[in-house]
Amino acid sequence: MSITPAAPGSTALAPEIAARLKRTEDGLLPAVAQQYDTGEVLMLGWMDDEALHRTLTTGRCTYWSRSRREYWVKGDTSGHVQQVKSVALDCDGDTLLVKVDQTGAACHTGDRTCFDADVLPLG
Repeated sequence: MSITPAAPGSTALAPEIAARLKRTEDGLLPAVAQQYDTGEVLMLGWMDDEALHRTLTTGRCTYWSRSRREYWVKGDTSGHVQQVKSVALDCDGDTLLVKVDQTGAACHTGDRTCFDADVLPLG
């Protein structure tokens, strides 16, 4: 069975929030996860309306996996949980900033963040 992201407006996401979202063609928004107390950028995931609704109502980050084509709650299998502290929508309505309290590694490679292993040279 193939799961697809929920269509905009087909979830319990508050209509006033859903109306503000500018999604990609496949109904997704990038969601940047940031450690709430240090500002450390942890990872980028994707959310549709349903994933955002679940994130807002459960206090745990729920993402849409583009490769597995299913929802996943960060930490359910790894134990590396993201407890949500706040969720903000950017000025254009096309990106989410999710401030979290990260337990363990945020990256699937086992690194603390997805952005510390391959820093590109400047100049």
